Amino acid sequence: MMQRVPKRIRFDPLSNRVIGCALEVHRGLGPGLLESTYEQCLAHELSLADIPFKMQWPLPVKYKEVSLDCGYRIDFLVDGKLIVELKSVDQLLGIHEAQLLTYMKLAEVKIGLLMNFNAELLRDGIKRLVL
Repeated sequence: MMQRVPKRIRFDPLSNRVIGCALEVHRGLGPGLLESTYEQCLAHELSLADIPFKMQWPLPVKYKEVSLDCGYRIDFLVDGKLIVELKSVDQLLGIHEAQLLTYMKLAEVKIGLLMNFNAELLRDGIKRLVL
C-alpha cells in the first residue's frame, strides 16, 4: 500500500520556506496588483525570514565563449540555489515555464519556482521546475 506524502513536504526545505513567504504576501495583498508590488513585498518577507537572496540579478547569455549582457534579469536568486520568477497574469503559459527553464540553464541552477500572484489561491499559481 502506497503512503500519501503531504503536499507541504514534497519540495526541498528552501522552496518550502520561499513558498511560505509568498503565501504570506498573497494573504496580505490578494490577487490583482502589479508584479513589481509582489516582488517588493516578497523581498521584505524573505528578509524577515533571514533567507539570503539577490533581487533583479543580471543574467548574461553565454554564446560561443562570450558573455553577453542582453538585459535578462532573474527576479530572485535565493541562496544561490533557487530561481524564483514572479508573474501577475490571468494564467501561466508555456512561455513562462520556458523563460524560467532558460534562466535556470543559463544560471546553472537546478530548481526554479514560477509564481503567479494573480491566482485566486496562490498554491494554484505555483509551479516548481527541476533540471
